[in-house]
Amino acid sequence: MISPRGPNEKLGTLLSLAGISNAGLARRVNDLGAQRGLTLRYDKTSVARWVTKGMVPQGPVPHLIASAIGGKLGRPVPLEEIGLGDTDPAPEVGLAFPREVPEAVRTATDLWKVDLENRRGPGGGRWSDSLAGTFSVAAYATPVSRWLITPADASVARDAAVIAASPAAGAGHGSSILTAAASPAELSSYRVGHADAAKLREAAQEARRWDSKYGGGDWRSSMVPDCLRVEAAPLLLASYSDDVGRALFGATAELTRLAGWMAFDTGQHEAAQRYYIQALRLARAAADVPLGGYVLASMSLQATYRGFADEGVDLAQAALERNRGLATARTMSFFHLVEARAHARAGHAGPCSAALAAAESWLERSRGGDADPAWVDFYSYDRLAADAAECFRDLGVPAKVRQFTREALARPTEGFVRSHGLRLVVSAMAEAQAGELDAAVEAGARAVEVAGRISSQRTREYVLEMLRRLEPFRGERAVRELEERAKLVLAAPA
Repeated sequence: MISPRGPNEKLGTLLSLAGISNAGLARRVNDLGAQRGLTLRYDKTSVARWVTKGMVPQGPVPHLIASAIGGKLGRPVPLEEIGLGDTDPAPEVGLAFPREVPEAVRTATDLWKVDLENRRGPGGGRWSDSLAGTFSVAAYATPVSRWLITPADASVARDAAVIAASPAAGAGHGSSILTAAASPAELSSYRVGHADAAKLREAAQEARRWDSKYGGGDWRSSMVPDCLRVEAAPLLLASYSDDVGRALFGATAELTRLAGWMAFDTGQHEAAQRYYIQALRLARAAADVPLGGYVLASMSLQATYRGFADEGVDLAQAALERNRGLATARTMSFFHLVEARAHARAGHAGPCSAALAAAESWLERSRGGDADPAWVDFYSYDRLAADAAECFRDLGVPAKVRQFTREALARPTEGFVRSHGLRLVVSAMAEAQAGELDAAVEAGARAVEVAGRISSQRTREYVLEMLRRLEPFRGERAVRELEERAKLVLAAPA
């Protein structure tokens, strides 16, 4: 806690405007912290000190305060509005979408450095804790607009000898040919080859498997930002031809999107947003329009999940529009599925059904020999069925939810543990709504078992929603036992 500096009138005024008591704010901040894996024990006295004495909590807590108040007001609340604007060491890091490639490299590498600086700070912390600003769907407007207008840069060739004074992307240690601590002279003498880009793509492929099997919060996931900082950053600052540069930017964009996806899975939405923006910019440098569309689809899923379904529709449709005639049938199917998810959450039954039909049609056109990108290899009919079930859940059509959930669960999902757990949760809710309590409890128990094996805040939130849906049946012993097992799992560190 930073020393007092006088009453924080801005915070007091906004609390009154939002109708939040001191105890209510403390509870909300503690809950948000728990979602991030933090143990916070603030109370009404703590909040009183923030307001009357100007005490400033450290770490991500100012951002949690802003998020708590923003959630009640229904809009983003910047730190400046609550009198804590000077507590953010880098409020804009990762939010810019530069027009020129050199500046894009600097912006991305600045974002990756935050991880190292955070770990060296007092008490350390998770890699995304220092990126905990307030999520704002409006931050996607400029990046998406610039990508739609110009989805590919003219040239990305780089001669590091000419720009040897370019700053390295932060200190680090690793086994790469070129470390992030390389001097300008070392950077200027290294010529990146296709083998370097291939190594990063292999890392991305492996990280996707980790994420699906263990969740975004697993220790293996922290290796993705490590790889970006230690492996990718110095390569981007070295020399390469336009052809090699495109491959390098593409591999780096994949890893950056993955860092965002893992942050999203662990409830770090503000960090995820910044990584997604940089992934989109790197995909533009790679001239990889389908990959850019995949980033937009990820943005769409996040926006929809955060309650901005109409914006989720726009993001998915932007991915579709730019990829007509470019992306493979399987890829286009997935983009339509993401569009359907957003329509369903917005309550648009007709457009949702049309998007689902388009997704199924495109998937039927896909063939084994298609040049599908590696990042879409997770997508097949079982994923379409699983998401269709969630669409009909949001639209309130329980019969369809049961139908599609059973189809999704009928297919093997050994490599996609988290997805399997989410499907079980949806199945439990659908069976409960249909009055099939035994089936609901059985699916729910299996879902809780999966939730206990992975580190995924998103999965935990699904389980909590399942428990809420089962509350009308708490008089049943089986439901109470399921609730107790779930509470034990949810109480364990993510």
